[in-house]
Amino acid sequence: MKDNELKNKLTPKQYEVTQQKGTEAPFSGKYDNFYEDGIYVDVVSGEPLFSSKDKYDAGCGWPSFTHPIDLDHIDQHTDLSHGMIRQEVQSKDAKSHLGHVFPDGPKDAGGQRYCINSAALKFIPVDQLDQNGYGQYKEIFK
Repeated sequence: MKDNELKNKLTPKQYEVTQQKGTEAPFSGKYDNFYEDGIYVDVVSGEPLFSSKDKYDAGCGWPSFTHPIDLDHIDQHTDLSHGMIRQEVQSKDAKSHLGHVFPDGPKDAGGQRYCINSAALKFIPVDQLDQNGYGQYKEIFK
């Protein structure tokens, strides 16, 4: 998708986060304190990224997940910005900046914390998975 098309499709915050590696303020994103059943997809491409079954409250101010639905939909890159060494998380196809992954997640779930910007995500409720083309993910909720 061309840049001008993205600017028309996305809100300014979604564009800043996904295309310019921005970060929303902590505790400001609509999915930080949100716990309905469903999946989270890339707001740009619709790639399935995370399940509500793997979401937890890390207290950091951003939606946190123990792991993605499928690692094939995620890329990680070393991010040296802001005087830190972090692992940036991007969607595989659209290359949308999603957030970062840290090694301080729940040990019993693998120890990873995918700290993701709400602005990079679109939520698909479990009862709308079929009509939105994500029916294969219903199994997660049985």
